Amino acid sequence: MTSESATIVQLFHELHASLREAVQGQDSGVLNWVPAEETNSSAVLIVHLLGSELETLRMVRGLPSDRDRLSEFKVGNLSADDLVGRIDTADAALDEVGSGLTADNLTATVKHPRRGTEQSGLYWLVSNYGHANEHLAHLQLTKQLYKTQVLKEVGPA
Repeated sequence: MTSESATIVQLFHELHASLREAVQGQDSGVLNWVPAEETNSSAVLIVHLLGSELETLRMVRGLPSDRDRLSEFKVGNLSADDLVGRIDTADAALDEVGSGLTADNLTATVKHPRRGTEQSGLYWLVSNYGHANEHLAHLQLTKQLYKTQVLKEVGPA
């Protein structure tokens, strides 16, 4: 693994730690609350970003992916433990797939399987890391909205 590859893997692990911190101790009502039409719950955001991350890592490595993107938006009611388990699984996959990233993987031109566009492996990994951080911010905003909207309606316990 190159130092660049190690940095990418480290950044995704740090992102996973932020996801764990955001969900641990949260009840499923918060995690599965959808703030408005055309938005997603925190649970959906996590499942989706982890699916996208693994697909991108596998794509850059030249490995097949069996990702079902649409199912990521229909996850049902997930608990904090369910989500932490998925993050732990993503950490293991990150170590397994990410440890094989080579300099050639980073510089090779890779065609995205759904978009059909071509970019370097490094481009796809950096782009995906940005995508994941956007969803982390969405998750944090969703938690804030829940506190200000739902808890305001319910009132203090």
